[in-house]
Amino acid sequence: MKMHSQHRPDVVSLLQPETTLERQLLRDEPFLKGLLWGKPRFGHPEGSVLRHVREVLDNIDRLPVDDSTRERLRLIAFAHDTFKYREKSGYPRDWSMHHGVLARQYMQQYTADEGVLKVLQWHDEAFYAWRCIHIRLSPVEGWKRLQRLIERLGDELQLFYYFFKCDTETGDKKQEPLLWFEREVMNIR
Repeated sequence: MKMHSQHRPDVVSLLQPETTLERQLLRDEPFLKGLLWGKPRFGHPEGSVLRHVREVLDNIDRLPVDDSTRERLRLIAFAHDTFKYREKSGYPRDWSMHHGVLARQYMQQYTADEGVLKVLQWHDEAFYAWRCIHIRLSPVEGWKRLQRLIERLGDELQLFYYFFKCDTETGDKKQEPLLWFEREVMNIR
């Protein structure tokens, strides 16, 4: 279903793109479709991905980071949940169709920044590790997931943490996963 322009939110005014790449993404139809997708639900009372991205960008603006880190975080924010509309639901879960994997695949045409791509792909993994330990009561699996995440991120652990913090401190998301990550993971600030 194509949304008529008079009914489409003004994504440029709402997200205020700052780079050529951000502006380019906001002209890309599959990307726009993902930004406009969503309805209010637990964790995302704001509804659309677009409105969630705005909240994440506001959190990024409050971080005391250099311009380069801020630009990378903004790019991650723009794309991190934009491909939820393509994610396949069902059981067992097809992790190759997770929205983070889809975001990474899509964004590879726009950036070669491996740190950005890693964070896009794995942006929900700390939450999944926490959930294994504290909700599913599978601590061995949860700690293994966390350790694999840290290994995968390597030198991009700080970038991941910044994004995890900015993404988690939105809507009505539970803060326990973030607090747990901050307690358990060394070498983040």
